[in-house]
Amino acid sequence: MQKKTFHLISLGCAKNTVDSNSIGNILTDTGYRFTPDPTEAEFLIVNTCGFIQAARDEAIETINGLASEKGKDQYLLAVGCMAEIFSQEIKKSCPMVDGILGTRSIFNILTLIETVQKQNSTVRPAATPIPASQFTRLGPSAYLKIADGCGRYCSFCSIPYIKGDWVSRPEAEIIADAVRLQDAGIKEINLIAQDTTAYGIDRGEKDALPGLIEKICEAAPHVPWIRVLYAFPGFVSDQLIDLLADHPRVLPYLDIPLQHAHPEMLKRMKRPSDVNWVRETIAKMRDRFPAFAIRSTFIAGFPNESEVEFQTLYDFLAEMKFDRVGVFPYSFERETDSARYGDTVPESVKEERVAQLMTLQQSISLEINQRFVGKDLDVLIEGTQDGLLFGRSYRDAPDIDGIVFVEGKAAVGTIVPVRIHTALEYDLIGKLLKKGEANTQRINFLSAL
Repeated sequence: MQKKTFHLISLGCAKNTVDSNSIGNILTDTGYRFTPDPTEAEFLIVNTCGFIQAARDEAIETINGLASEKGKDQYLLAVGCMAEIFSQEIKKSCPMVDGILGTRSIFNILTLIETVQKQNSTVRPAATPIPASQFTRLGPSAYLKIADGCGRYCSFCSIPYIKGDWVSRPEAEIIADAVRLQDAGIKEINLIAQDTTAYGIDRGEKDALPGLIEKICEAAPHVPWIRVLYAFPGFVSDQLIDLLADHPRVLPYLDIPLQHAHPEMLKRMKRPSDVNWVRETIAKMRDRFPAFAIRSTFIAGFPNESEVEFQTLYDFLAEMKFDRVGVFPYSFERETDSARYGDTVPESVKEERVAQLMTLQQSISLEINQRFVGKDLDVLIEGTQDGLLFGRSYRDAPDIDGIVFVEGKAAVGTIVPVRIHTALEYDLIGKLLKKGEANTQRINFLSAL
């Protein structure tokens, strides 16, 4: 083990990954060196997720796994979301932890290190401004955080209690990050926040996201793809739809977590309950751009979800035919407002409802994928597998959506034209085209869908 070395494990969502990258940058900028081998690191750091019990269980298991191999000259640090409001659980379950730092103060990592070296087991320093850079690279792609926190207080969600209220990053910092990513050769920037459509709301700005995207495109003209994730229902403006549909480098893709479709259920969830808005907005998006890729997520088994309410959700998915869908069983969290309802739906029923919805979505996904057979798609190549290239099209966000398998040869990190010849339930297979053979201009090939 060498002094001033660290090993960092990041758990949870892409926003956590960005925070972990920032921690790493803070440490390396002050003389620390990352090592992939935990046995060689002076500091073992776990950036935890605390969103649901399963995530906290994973964090405890990860921390204790490092603790079992920890040497006498090593320090074990638990930081991040779980550490923010579940620090006592960490202390109880992970007695070998030397220091704990919540997500709101996570960038005070150097203060924590100094404190544990002085044998103080826990530190709670005041939060400091977030670092100027807030992005993380994933091969040819990157996540760029534009805001943190959340003020929605959905009844099932603990994020506002963990992260605090909205804090939008200064526009100049975000644009500077985009330029850095461009200079590093990044081909795709994914804009993330708990709610991207809330960007600027804490500064009194309304619908500021489209303007921010336009400025990013202007400042970083050599980044081919800009993708928007995590939009909030009711806050997807016409201006944003027009930008996604028309701008050649802003992908016609949007992730809108809806959570349910029955108005009374949505009210209990403290979510927007105007389902007609959803229908009208989705119709508007598809009218502006026929093959607009729309992703959503839903919760099955929320307390007191009746058969009628579940059937409404099932019928809604069958009607809307989203490109991508994630369905999750309700997780009881005592810190949230929904805890007052109890956990009334048996786990077996939750799982059965999740399975029904995902089986339905599988058939919808295959139906939509089949429309792309014979069409040409631009694909960002990410690697090789079993003799094939693989990558993603505009329809596929990193880590959560489908894959396009490609016959042919191309360099990782390039965007190449591919003619699709096979559709699977979630993925596509195609052949790399030569220059001049492809017709991947969006309006031309999509008008035929």
